[in-house]
Amino acid sequence: MDLKILKDLPPWEWPEDAAKTFLDILRDPQASEADRRLAAELGGDFTVINDALADALLSIVSGSDQSEELRSQAAISLGPALEQVEIEGFDFPDDVPISEPTFERIRQTLRKLYADASVPAAVRRSILEASVRTPQDWHHEAVRAAYSTDDPAWRLTAVFCMRFIRGFDPQILEALESGDPNLELQAVCAAGNWELNAAWEHVADLAASEYTEKGLRLAAIEAIAMIDPPASGDILGELLESDDEEIVDAASEALGFAAALADEDEEEFQ
Repeated sequence: MDLKILKDLPPWEWPEDAAKTFLDILRDPQASEADRRLAAELGGDFTVINDALADALLSIVSGSDQSEELRSQAAISLGPALEQVEIEGFDFPDDVPISEPTFERIRQTLRKLYADASVPAAVRRSILEASVRTPQDWHHEAVRAAYSTDDPAWRLTAVFCMRFIRGFDPQILEALESGDPNLELQAVCAAGNWELNAAWEHVADLAASEYTEKGLRLAAIEAIAMIDPPASGDILGELLESDDEEIVDAASEALGFAAALADEDEEEFQ
């Protein structure tokens, strides 16, 4: 099947041999760059990734003869599998897409590649963004160093990583006020993930304002439900009256999430 057709289909509608299709293309040096890049993108989806696909992606990330764009995409595509293992662990192996040896091999290889100054910066940024899905001791210093540079691309990577690595509250707040819309978006996501109360006013204003850029507003709607579930209720309730279906759907989902969090809090105090 044509990869472009698969890209336009939701993953649950992909044919049973989709994983093999992606793997064959990734392993074929004669396949076009565009097809290999798309196979790398789709091959990281949770519905298909397995040890064989993960190994193929890792081989591409490690390949100095591969293009920066392909290596970067392959690295990013490893992130979701790493995150799923971080969440689920290996107590029930069937609940995670890759085996423990593959997981450890990915973590070790990505760390080694990140430390290699000869690896292109774009690839190293993607490696950092993927590897922080399963936090390790070396990540805090790597993120701190990335944020301290004057390079906008590295700073954006750093703020993205801050949603996975604890200890960067001041930097998240600074990024919220940076005036850079890309940094602000990533900072909103990080503030929500860490329930950063000091970010409440800024993020709530973004969620409530119809002048906020759509992507940023959707992220803020999700974030306020995590930062302060009770206080988010009034804002989210008003957003249910929006004429924008995406805003309504996001607000409805956030209200459900906020209610679930509130119930958990009540149970803790009983």
